[in-house]
Amino acid sequence: MNKKDFPHIHFYDQDFVDIYDRTWAWIADCWTNGGSQTKISKIRFFYYPSAKTLDFLEQVFSSFFLVYSNRIYPASNGLDALYALQEPDGAIRNAYDIETGVPILPKDNPLGVTLPLLSWAEFNLYHKTANKKRVKEIMPALSNYYKWLEANFKMPNGLFATPLSSTGMENSPRSEARYFIDFNAAMAMNALYLSALGDILNDKDASFQYKRDYFSIKTRINSKMWNPEDGFYYDLDEDEIQIRTKTLGTYWLLLAEIPNEERAEKLIAKLKDPSCFGTENPFSSLSVDHPAFDKKGQGYRGSVFPWLTFMVIKGLEKYYFYELARNSAIRHLYYILDSMHNSDQEANKRSNHPTVWSAYQPMNEGKAIWEEHPDWPLPNHFPSNGLSTVTLIIENVIGLYISLPRKTVDWIIPNLEAMGIENLSLKRNMITILSSKSGRGWEIHMESEKLYYFTINVLGKKKKTLPIPSGKCSMLIDKI
Repeated sequence: MNKKDFPHIHFYDQDFVDIYDRTWAWIADCWTNGGSQTKISKIRFFYYPSAKTLDFLEQVFSSFFLVYSNRIYPASNGLDALYALQEPDGAIRNAYDIETGVPILPKDNPLGVTLPLLSWAEFNLYHKTANKKRVKEIMPALSNYYKWLEANFKMPNGLFATPLSSTGMENSPRSEARYFIDFNAAMAMNALYLSALGDILNDKDASFQYKRDYFSIKTRINSKMWNPEDGFYYDLDEDEIQIRTKTLGTYWLLLAEIPNEERAEKLIAKLKDPSCFGTENPFSSLSVDHPAFDKKGQGYRGSVFPWLTFMVIKGLEKYYFYELARNSAIRHLYYILDSMHNSDQEANKRSNHPTVWSAYQPMNEGKAIWEEHPDWPLPNHFPSNGLSTVTLIIENVIGLYISLPRKTVDWIIPNLEAMGIENLSLKRNMITILSSKSGRGWEIHMESEKLYYFTINVLGKKKKTLPIPSGKCSMLIDKI
């Protein structure tokens, strides 16, 4: 097996394989260092070249697909660049100028706050790299950032009040809101994953403190933001009155594991409802039945954003809706592919390769349109598209879930198809897992350099965990 190459995927639709392979080629041009006089001058990190900024959310989300590069591209450098620019009071801002390292602070968000997703990203990195030393090194930065968020945005009622742009949904029709459901859900997630990182370090004090904070935020969200009549969670205004605008931001709650099973089912039903978020290209950023919804997108008034769709799909996994997660990923990828092949031929010629976009239309193929911003959406925005073309393909289309600390690979196979992955690096172990149909029936072929534990879940009916030895082996699915 070639140890200096990206993992190869196998799937019956070659278009999926092609866009996966292309993504690794495209992002070779998306690397930079900070200016020579900055604290990030020696850190080479992934970025969006046209913007010339170190963007908080781009660094978080890019780490979720760079971990699959077999360490050809460093997944954590962008996060390290953010930590390097952390201020003495713990602040980490939404964006920084790459040349100067100076934070970019818009008028409507003077403190540059954004969704606090660093602990989630670090938890994912730990399970893909098993680097416990890193967890210990970054924990003080995460703790100081958490304290800064509490000091500046936590209100006496226990909820967090932030500007609209802190949600990442800049023109969403939520101007009257004071307590945003997505920011508060992300803050609960922050505490939840900080507690989990504390467990990894066997730090009982940190684990207890953050778990207590998590349940405190969770209780307030469930008591103040849930609307039993609508079966939905809403933002609150200054007086803690619910603003009944349904946005996709509510689905951060699934990732934060906040709704109970009954409430989660009501939320998830709306993802399948064409009058809510069940658009042909999943999922619209604003509910279809809202007066401001626009099928062309108009920013966050209906557009489909790969990073938000990724968030919803990862939330569905938390509640074991694997089939809906996979079907949604496949539909979303087909819209990306159709838009890439069929639209904007001029843009394709200028950039020398087909164009992927930062936002798509919810009902039709093609990029979203925001008439007030003719230069929007962003062309070839790989920090968000890589989530779809790499992470969703590996984790949801093929169905592989990997944890290096546990030495486990789970394969959830909803359909018997010829698919799998080849040459995937599990730290110092290269593995290959492929399914194919032979004269003996459906068969799984595996190759590994070291022992690991493989759990296979076929069609939700057969589930088995097996130790996979080094070398080559195979198993018949009918015999499981």
